[in-house]
This record gives sequence, structure tokens and C-alpha cells, in this order.
Amino acid sequence: MELAHYSDYAVRLVNSEAPGQGKDTLTSVQAVRDLFGPNRSAARRATDADVTRFRAVRGRLRAVFEAADGGDETLAVDLLNSLLLEFPVSPQISGHDTRDDDGRPLWHMHLADHPSNATAGYAAIAAMGLAFHLTEHGVDRLGLCEAAPCRNAYLDTSTNRSRRYCSDRCATRANVAAYRARKRLEADRSAGTGRAAESAQRSNASGER
Repeated sequence: MELAHYSDYAVRLVNSEAPGQGKDTLTSVQAVRDLFGPNRSAARRATDADVTRFRAVRGRLRAVFEAADGGDETLAVDLLNSLLLEFPVSPQISGHDTRDDDGRPLWHMHLADHPSNATAGYAAIAAMGLAFHLTEHGVDRLGLCEAAPCRNAYLDTSTNRSRRYCSDRCATRANVAAYRARKRLEADRSAGTGRAAESAQRSNASGER
């Protein structure tokens, strides 16, 4: 598992809220536990107090994406560094008891956290994963969906750095909206041209009289 894979933790947490739509799914301990995905041993540490703590970390992670999306690389890095300092991890080699075809362990790097609570553990992994993604791919690979009012966070892994939306659904919705806007503009221009022509005809007719 690549360490940058842990950046998905950051995306999942940030996208548990849709500020532009007034939606927030992070409202219970179970919602906190669901964010951990298959890491059930870590999820079991979550308590009621973690709901509020998770929301606080979520706001700080969203600020990283907002800074990156706005082109302020230095601010994005500074905000992420503050999280890394507050929530440290220890890289370790792990095999997780998985074996290759020859029976040897499938060694890979793993981020081991030593948290005082579930929030600290999750924040440590999310921040470190995001840091690896940022340094490997660039700050401009952290984005916020352009399909209003979505603004979900995403990680751009496209070869030409062209991603602008968090999902195919948002891309389709934005393209449809843009198409309709173009059609409205064309109709308005056509109507304007028609009105101008009618006015010219009336002026000519009046002059001939």
C-alpha cells in the first residue's frame, strides 16, 4: 500500500459535509466509525466526544484544500504542517500476514498511530497521507469540485492535471448546465438580432413615407 493512499482519509472526512448545501453526515459515533472504512480496530475507539473533535479536524483539512484550490501553495503547506505537528505518526514496515505466491510476506509501509483518542489517530493518518500526496504529485492536485453548490474535495490523479469535478455525476451536471447556458445566450442573441432587424425595417419604412 502506498503511503499516499492514506490521503483518502482526508477526502472522506472533508466530504462528510457539504457546506453549500447545508448537509452534514457527521452527526453520530457510527458516522465517525464509518469514516475508518475497513480499519475496524481503530474505529472501535470512537466515542461521542469524537464527533465534535472530528468536525474540528474536518474544518482544518478543508482549509488545506481551499488554499490549494485557490492557488496559495504556501498557505496549504503551512496548514498541513500544523496538523502533522499536532498529530504525529510512526512509519513502520508491515506485512499484515499476507503472502505472495512464494509464501513470503507482502511487505509495505504502514502508518502506525499512537493516539490518545480516535480523532487523533484518524487525523494523524489523514494528514500524513495528504502530505505524501501533495509532495509526490503537487499542491495543485488538491482541488474542490467546480460544480456548484457541491465543493467536495478531490485528489487529481489525471495525467494532464485536468480534473475539475469530484465525480462523473458532477461533471455531467456541470456540462449540462453549461450547455443550457450557451443555448440561452444563443437564443437571446438571436432574439436581439431579430428585434434589431425589425427596428431597422420600421425605420426604413418610416423614411420612405
